[in-house]
Amino acid sequence: MKRIFLISLMFLATAGFAAAQIGAAPATDVLGAHLNYGRGCAACHAPHSGVQGSGNSKTADPTSGNSILWGEDVASLYGKTITSAGNTPETLPTSMSATTPDVTGLLACLSCHDGNYATGAMMKNQVYETLPATYGTKNYIPTLLGNDGSTVGNYLNDHPVGLSAALGTSSHDWDWTITAGAVVVPSGTYFAQFVQNYGFFVSPKAYNNTAVVVCTSCHNQHLMNVVKVTNGTKSGLPSGNYATMFFIRAPYNPADGNPLTNQTAQFCRQCHGGESNEMNGGTAKTVF
Repeated sequence: MKRIFLISLMFLATAGFAAAQIGAAPATDVLGAHLNYGRGCAACHAPHSGVQGSGNSKTADPTSGNSILWGEDVASLYGKTITSAGNTPETLPTSMSATTPDVTGLLACLSCHDGNYATGAMMKNQVYETLPATYGTKNYIPTLLGNDGSTVGNYLNDHPVGLSAALGTSSHDWDWTITAGAVVVPSGTYFAQFVQNYGFFVSPKAYNNTAVVVCTSCHNQHLMNVVKVTNGTKSGLPSGNYATMFFIRAPYNPADGNPLTNQTAQFCRQCHGGESNEMNGGTAKTVF
């Protein structure tokens, strides 16, 4: 009898641990805030004629809609210069037809999320999600870059982003290999061990044989609250649907009730290897 009870207890403990890692798909739509109060996909993508077809044209833009059928007016951002944290000044593309990764990975995002050059683009400048108790509650968290309550036009408090925000140029980087703008996971490296302990979910873009960071490297604009993980070469986590927040494209749940959870730190460590357990002799894996 005691043996049966012990086996049952172990089964429940194992099931509870698995449930803490992998949750069912959320009841709310995975687009979350990007449902845009019911307008849905058409709030960003115009099936015909770009911003003219969406009825949101403020300026004449002959390249509107030429890339990803974008239906927001981005003309106010063309050729503008922004300087994010620790980064060199970035001049934004002058056309949606440009072929650099900052068109769809940065320029398109700023057409709604910039409060300096692209004002009045349906944004309320606060997060859509309910923040967990682990966050401060004194103020709303802003969502407009360049106009977040500090000096208007200040991007220095934003993560480095753009064509000069390259991986492999910092002492905090992993012992990875970057070939033709793609991150390679060499076997036997600290980075390979980290990928097994957590994964590599971010999506750097190739530019001039380097891997650069744009907005969509960290954020999947189509999935706000869930991310699907497949156990394999890109992650050693059990396959399943994992909770996330802020459109982060990896397991990232600051609302996790476990005080020892390190999953949000693990997300940052995908690029910042110098702060990882593996690079510093620690043995902790991903804790949920």
